[in-house]
Amino acid sequence: RCAPMAPKRARDDGLSRGLISVAQLDVESMDSLCTLADKMKAMVKRDGACELLRGKILANVFYEPSTRTMCSFASAMLRLGGQVVPVNESSSSAQKGETLSDTVRCLECYADVLVLRHPAKGSAAEAAQASSKPVINAGDGTGEHPTQALLDVYTIKSELGLPDLKGVTLTCLGDLKNGRTVHSLVQIAALYGMRVRLVSPAALRMPAHVLDAARARGHGWKDYEETESLDAVLPETDVLYVTRVQKERFGTEAEYDAVKDAYIVSAKTLTAAKARMIVMHPLPRVNEIATDVDSDPRAVYFRQMENGMYMRMALLASVLDAEGAKKVA
Repeated sequence: RCAPMAPKRARDDGLSRGLISVAQLDVESMDSLCTLADKMKAMVKRDGACELLRGKILANVFYEPSTRTMCSFASAMLRLGGQVVPVNESSSSAQKGETLSDTVRCLECYADVLVLRHPAKGSAAEAAQASSKPVINAGDGTGEHPTQALLDVYTIKSELGLPDLKGVTLTCLGDLKNGRTVHSLVQIAALYGMRVRLVSPAALRMPAHVLDAARARGHGWKDYEETESLDAVLPETDVLYVTRVQKERFGTEAEYDAVKDAYIVSAKTLTAAKARMIVMHPLPRVNEIATDVDSDPRAVYFRQMENGMYMRMALLASVLDAEGAKKVA
């Protein structure tokens, strides 16, 4: 069971300053978070909530639209007994020209942890530099989305029932240039020794700097292929990770229209896939996964979203009370 948080504690955990990039993670820390997420899931099913973070406040700071990330962080904090202060750009002093650093320095006066979603790449690192409180990156433009990658790994391990992901074939499909979720996930895949297939139009290929980072994190990992053909790699795929083409990242409507329907996964598409393959998507979707896929048992994207709350509960507990988190049963 969750116990109330002790008034004072030693901040001895590697996540005590928050999470800005997957570069902070290794296989051991991710596996530990997955184990803790399992315990959080069991606790929620059994008790609904606990008091582990009673008296703690999360500032949920979102400068971009969000449904799943914003709500799952809020739900995670509430289920751990904490409270949430929501902040969005339209109602904040950013409308008056306040800098991100000044906003962060003000919010840290009221909250114990800041969760930040911002359209500028590097904004989470900037916020962490300005803050004396932990900052969690909830997506920084086309940069990273480390908590999404964590919940993705948790989902893959849970759905495939595999303790070790080495050799599992992950196929990332769609907008790999602008998709911050896959930028983080590919780096984690390299750490686990997964086989990666990158399927996209030429204009939306995975940025070279992301692949460079993945190779560095994976100690020379190079088990990836880039192609424009889903048909060529689908039969070998264990995890099909679909992403939407991000209209908001394009300079013109014409550029977006040229690639928006490059890939549409339908029930017919999946006839060529393994019976045990899983289909994931960080959501929201537009039309890149047809609704006739939703009833396929291989479609796990809504369970994936539920897992987001359990993983974010595990992360918040580890950031704010690492010792207490170890006692969750």
